Amino acid sequence: MELSKRLTAVAELVTAGGRTADIGTDHAYVPIWLVQNGRIPSAIAMDVNSGPLERARAHVIQNNLEGQIELRLSDGFAALVPGEVDTAVIAGMGGGLLIRILREGADVVRSLKECILQPQSEIEKVRAFLLEEGFSFIREDMVEEDEKYYPMMKVVPPMDENDISRNRGKSWNETEVRYGKLLLEAKNQVLHDFLLREIRIKNEILSSLEKSDSERAEKRKNQIRNELAYVQKGMEYYGL
Repeated sequence: MELSKRLTAVAELVTAGGRTADIGTDHAYVPIWLVQNGRIPSAIAMDVNSGPLERARAHVIQNNLEGQIELRLSDGFAALVPGEVDTAVIAGMGGGLLIRILREGADVVRSLKECILQPQSEIEKVRAFLLEEGFSFIREDMVEEDEKYYPMMKVVPPMDENDISRNRGKSWNETEVRYGKLLLEAKNQVLHDFLLREIRIKNEILSSLEKSDSERAEKRKNQIRNELAYVQKGMEYYGL
């Protein structure tokens, strides 16, 4: 099975050898790819809705993987018990929903060796939540596909309160929370391209707003200038 560029990058973050749960699996593409490529021995594909789960079941059967990929109807981690899997993949959903799933499934999450997360929105909010909850960031990646940018991350959940306290002390500044500390430190090229695009778009917006001096326009200009300041701080990591 061939995956999209986004899902390939997500799948490649999974550490080989462990059992994986794909939360919100939709078509079960990621677990099928992982098993077919020998990355993992088995997986649990889970979705809150029966429609996507039946599509996932059809793909599992089509690929003759019924013995290795189990399907479960589940709202987040609800149908999992602690210690049942090593890795959880949560990809392709909004940041607010992703946070809710992690929060409500805390008992299972703390038993995991890693989480692979690819939120579709509110990326900054997700990073801030993970840092506050004591997760350790192991790796970040970012890909561009069809003119859209997708950041993703591999994180390790805290095992206990000591872990939480220790990890909370690892501070990130606002620019790093916004764009990803590990991406910035690695001078990630895709993030660099994204920042350049942000500069171009925001300057175009400012240029169009210059034609108006209304109170609303001035408020919008200040907002864009503030956002541009963060982009410039991000570019400083690239020596620019």
